[in-house]
Amino acid sequence: MSRVSSIRSAAQATFSAPRQVPIRWRLAGGSALLTLVILCGFAGAVGGLTSQRLHQDFDREVTAAADLLREKISYTALVPAGPGTYDIDGLQPDLALYADASTIVRIVSREGLLLKSNEHTKDFGPPRKASIEEDGYLVETRELNRPPEEIVSVPLYLQYARPLATVDAQVARLRLFLTIGVLSGAGLALLAGLMVARRAMAPITELTATARKIEQTRDPAERIPAVEADDEVAELARTLDGMLHALDTSRAETEDTLRRQREFVADASHELRTPLTSVLANLELLAESLHGEQEEAANSALRSSRRMRRLVADLLLLARHDAARQSPHTPTDLGQVLVEAAAELGVISDGHDVTIDAGRAIVDGARDELHRLTLNLMENAIRHTPPGTQVRAMVECVGEDVRLIVEDDGPGIPAELKERVFERFVRGVGDRGGSSGLGLSIVHAVAESHGGTVTIDSPTMNGAARARGTRFVVLLPLSRSARQPVGAAAD
Repeated sequence: MSRVSSIRSAAQATFSAPRQVPIRWRLAGGSALLTLVILCGFAGAVGGLTSQRLHQDFDREVTAAADLLREKISYTALVPAGPGTYDIDGLQPDLALYADASTIVRIVSREGLLLKSNEHTKDFGPPRKASIEEDGYLVETRELNRPPEEIVSVPLYLQYARPLATVDAQVARLRLFLTIGVLSGAGLALLAGLMVARRAMAPITELTATARKIEQTRDPAERIPAVEADDEVAELARTLDGMLHALDTSRAETEDTLRRQREFVADASHELRTPLTSVLANLELLAESLHGEQEEAANSALRSSRRMRRLVADLLLLARHDAARQSPHTPTDLGQVLVEAAAELGVISDGHDVTIDAGRAIVDGARDELHRLTLNLMENAIRHTPPGTQVRAMVECVGEDVRLIVEDDGPGIPAELKERVFERFVRGVGDRGGSSGLGLSIVHAVAESHGGTVTIDSPTMNGAARARGTRFVVLLPLSRSARQPVGAAAD
């Protein structure tokens, strides 16, 4: 089964490989391959016809030379020189005049007995057909004319041979030139195809660069450059530009709707504070004047109203942050804010070991919002850890920053929640206080509105790193009024 899977994977990779090649290379490669096929067919036809013509010309040349030499050869007599041998008297012309270094000219008897030849000779056997190929030579055989006064009646034959290597070398050179021509043509077609494809793909490259810029800036207001030609690429550019225009319009409408919603929530939360304050005051007076079950009912309504007031305050803070409404900032001692926030935790911190180290640290901010930030961080540590857990909060100055640290040695934040703890309405599994899930989102919003950051780091207790627990670190810029000017110490 695994072997079948591996074969299938290999086949899929083979078929998908061409899709990974850039389009311009595919276009240029396709045109070059088509040109190569055409040139191969053309070269095959031309090479075959030319090769055949060269062989035919070579055959005709050898045949004509043999016929011409046969007409010119004459002799006066054939004289016996021994048993089965003869001498030729008066042989004309000299055979060396009609033979170069590669040509063989022989005069033989019917039995193949050599009677006369040039210096370069080779045995082709007794004369057979008029034209044969023997040992790499084209051999033309002609019967010589006998002189009228010849006494011995013995027929003589002329064997005229030229090597086939001559025409074979010409054919090889022809094939080499055709091969070079085919490859050169295919290479030129590939280069020309790349140039044409690059020029044709230039508008698409420009569209891709613009789309990548829009992806990085996330600004659909960016316009697609117009394409001069009126073709499919121009149609694509117009379509993308229209799509971006529609997206930009839709985004503007969505942002306007969200802005109105944020303003509505901020205004509604602000307007709800006045009637809630009146309801709380009346419930407090009513609870003081009632007894028994009626007093318990009034206290229950009072607790729910207080929780509602805090929820409205949280929503108002987040709505102001979303609507970019910033409260007035004044120099505030974050250490003092931490002490005041810790003083409010007496009721819910029962069973926890809370340690405060509040140094003086002045930041520019809204005191109520900074109070909410520190209170929420400490409440979060207490609500999500079991009794007996050690909770430590400290404020310190680090360079031109103020650092607020709240850490505990509890079970820590689950890994699946670490990326979402600052989102709204996210609650932990061990939430025992029935929180609204807005605490850490308010911490993030307040830190951001004050030009700072909030992060989750590895917890440390007594200077040693711990494998469990949670550590929140808030960095806020130090107030300008608290920064010591250069040279102040010397003064």
